Amino acid sequence: MPKKTPFYDQHLANNGRIVEFANFLMPIQFEGIIPEHLTVRQNVGVFDVSHMGEIEIRGKDRFRFTDYITTNNVAKLALNQVQYSTMLYPDGGIVDDLLVYNLNNRILLVVNAANTDKDFQWITENKKFDVAVENRSDEIGQLAVQGPKSEKVMQKLCTFDLAELKYYWATETKIRDIPVLLSRTGYTGEDGFEIYVERKYADAIWNMVFEAGKEFDIKPIGLGARDTLRLEMRYCLYGNDIDKTTNPLEAGLGWIVKLKKTEDFIGREKILKLKQSGIKRRLIGFEVTKKGIPRPHQKIYFEDKEIGFVTSGTFSPSLKIGIGMGYVDIPYDEVGKRLKILGRQPIEAEVIKGPFYKHGSHK
Repeated sequence: MPKKTPFYDQHLANNGRIVEFANFLMPIQFEGIIPEHLTVRQNVGVFDVSHMGEIEIRGKDRFRFTDYITTNNVAKLALNQVQYSTMLYPDGGIVDDLLVYNLNNRILLVVNAANTDKDFQWITENKKFDVAVENRSDEIGQLAVQGPKSEKVMQKLCTFDLAELKYYWATETKIRDIPVLLSRTGYTGEDGFEIYVERKYADAIWNMVFEAGKEFDIKPIGLGARDTLRLEMRYCLYGNDIDKTTNPLEAGLGWIVKLKKTEDFIGREKILKLKQSGIKRRLIGFEVTKKGIPRPHQKIYFEDKEIGFVTSGTFSPSLKIGIGMGYVDIPYDEVGKRLKILGRQPIEAEVIKGPFYKHGSHK
C-alpha cells in the first residue's frame, strides 16, 4: 500500500496529478512540467520531498562509524555543516548517494526514497563501534523551497539573517514557534532551502511558506520538474545514472571519495584498485545538435560502433534542446565528440563539459 506524505492533502487541494513513486503517492505535476520548471529557474517553487529517508546516528563513535560507511570525510564536518557523499558495496558499486548532516549530538543521513529500507538494513548490518542507528523517516516531513527568490520568502519566516546561512550549512531553529531543521541545500542548481519538520506541524509549515511567498508568486512543484531541473545541472539520479552496478569514479563522483581520510571505509580497497587499473567507461553529458529527445536505455553509437547507453534524457525547458547523460566507453567520453543516439530516429549529439544549465543562483 503506497504511503501518503504529510502534505498529500495539500497536493489534492492544488490539483496535483498524483502518481505512485518509491512507494509514495506523490504529485508528478500541478500546472505542467515546463511552467513549473521555469518557475523554479526564474522565481520560487516548493517541492514536497517528504519521501526522502532520514536516518540518525548517535553515540560517541558516530563520526567514526559514519566515516566507515560513507566515502566523504565526515570527520572534517563542522557543527551544522552538510556534505554530499556515497555509500559503497565492497565491490565499489553504489549503495546510495546521500547528504550527511553534522548536528548537535547526532549525524543525520538523508537518503533516497526508494532506498530508505535497503540503506537502513545496510547500515545496521555493518554497524560497529559505540553507536545507535534509528530510521526516523516516517516521523519527518520535508519541503524544498527553491529558486532565486527563495531567500526573500524564507527571510519573512526567520528571525536571523539568512545571508549568514551558507550553501551546504544548516541550523536547528524555529519558524513561528515550530522547531525545524533548516538547511541551504537542494537539487535544482538554484538557491534554496530544505525544511525538516515533525509530521504534526506539516500543514502549518506549508501554509506559512505559501503565505510568505504569495507576493513572489510561489507555486507547488511536482516530481516531473524536479527531474528536469536536476538533469539540467547534470546531477545524478539513483536508479538511472548510478546504482550497484556503477562506481563513483566512472560516475564522475570521485571528488566525494576521500581515499586519504583517516578512517577506512567500505569499498575503499576496490576504489584504490580501480584508480590504479583505470576505468573503462565514463558517465558523460551530451546535448542534441539537431532534433530529438534522448530517453533512458537508448543505445549510444560512435559512427557504427556501439559504445554505451543513455541513463537520463529529456527536453531541457531552459535551453530548448534535448539533453542527456549516459555511460560510454573511454575514449569516446572526450568533450566535443560527436555521437549518435538510437531512438525512433537516430539522434545526433555532442559530448559537453559541466552542467547543461550554467546560470543557477545557488550560493
